[in-house]
Amino acid sequence: MDRAAPFALPVPTPAEVRDVGDIEPRHWLGGEIDCVACPHREMAAQGDCQPGHSCMQDAYARRIDRFFRRHAHLAASHLQHPYFEVRAIAARHVDLFRLPALMNDPDETVRLQLALRVPQRLLAQMRADPHREVRIRVAQRLADIELPTMLRDADDEVRKVVARRLPEHLLPLLARDPDRQVRCEVARRIGMPTLWAMADDSQPEVRRIVAERLPPALLEPLVNDPDWLVRWTVAGRASGALLARLLTDEEADVRAPRRRAALRPTSQELRHG
Repeated sequence: MDRAAPFALPVPTPAEVRDVGDIEPRHWLGGEIDCVACPHREMAAQGDCQPGHSCMQDAYARRIDRFFRRHAHLAASHLQHPYFEVRAIAARHVDLFRLPALMNDPDETVRLQLALRVPQRLLAQMRADPHREVRIRVAQRLADIELPTMLRDADDEVRKVVARRLPEHLLPLLARDPDRQVRCEVARRIGMPTLWAMADDSQPEVRRIVAERLPPALLEPLVNDPDWLVRWTVAGRASGALLARLLTDEEADVRAPRRRAALRPTSQELRHG
């Protein structure tokens, strides 16, 4: 009797890769993909995975994800895989009660997946994660009652997310944040009287937002603003004496369009000819 030929599947060449835009198949350790050495080689023999399209040995995250999308029941057995992409993608597909085992994973890509999925009790434990991207995801999901604990995060992007989500009555706590973009987020949401107090912000971008939102009767402090775009914003909303002061502004873009608007007859004047 002839001995059966050893099991092997050829790795497709780049031209045989099915999905347009996918990179050439490559083992995550480098070199070609060897289906014989794969723990799921029986699946490959049955066509349930395929190098170049769906393969958990591949270095390419998209192909690993295709594998676990089809075989989610295998994800739990790969949570300790030495390749971080395998652990991260497996974490997308396992039951939630499996995730605590990855809370201290050394790779932030894995912890990012946890920040998107873990329940609030575990999410609160990730507020001090050493990687900013993880903390950004935490700030996006953290319960409102816990958000104030991230007000003083060292990273300005984290604080920007907090400023977008923080309950309005707590926004004054960020009104003097050292980062300009954080204060912009505050100015877009905050109410009076703190909005009026932000009219003296050191950055014109913040003052422009204030000029867009202040009640017209309170725009006077910004009429002489050193930034012409702030004055331009004020001129678009001012009337009466405030507008008259801007009609002589040193900047043509501030005064010219506003002068035409000021001199344009009202609908009532047009009706009475």
